[in-house]
Amino acid sequence: MNETLDRIVDSGVVAVLRGVEADQLIDIADALREGGVTAIEVTADTPDVADLISDVAGSFSEGETVVGTGTVLDAETARTTLMAGAEFVVSPSLHEDVIETCNRYGAVSAPGVMTPTEAIRGYEAGADFVKVFPASTVGPSHLAAMKGPLGQVPMMPTGGVGLDNAADFLAAGAFAVGAGGALVDYEAAERGDYEAITETAREFSRIVEDARTDD
Repeated sequence: MNETLDRIVDSGVVAVLRGVEADQLIDIADALREGGVTAIEVTADTPDVADLISDVAGSFSEGETVVGTGTVLDAETARTTLMAGAEFVVSPSLHEDVIETCNRYGAVSAPGVMTPTEAIRGYEAGADFVKVFPASTVGPSHLAAMKGPLGQVPMMPTGGVGLDNAADFLAAGAFAVGAGGALVDYEAAERGDYEAITETAREFSRIVEDARTDD
């Protein structure tokens, strides 16, 4: 397991930041870090995403926060954001050229999957883990059913994961969870209330810690 993946595992939660304002990104990332969420995914459909990733990646000391790109659909976007400082790349769907590009540059890749066939295809193509997406559509039982025959494939549910169901996904076999709106309150950020984001991050982190203690 490489260092980037180790750091994602340590965080246990990947914060998905979509459409975040440039002047808020560093403060949001810092608030999340204070709450124990140290893996940040900035989606590629965010304006000026490469510049944003460069900014946030350069704003923290080595090892403090691991920064990646989400919603990556093609190899060129993967390469551009990796060159800007992204350390991992996540997709909503399975794109083997994206996985290949990440492997070429020594970066972690995670394709989006829904079925066992997609999961093993992505993993055999060289993905480090797979994103079960959209997780809310199928629930923890689906992830558990896939982990049965595919226990060797690390899985992270994203899409509809919140404080009310994160523990269930972890109990089903997820090694981490991805969370967006349930984790990051953009209205709070607009008000400058970054402590609210930190507190939610703490709650997510407690859920992960409790789940791992139970194991």
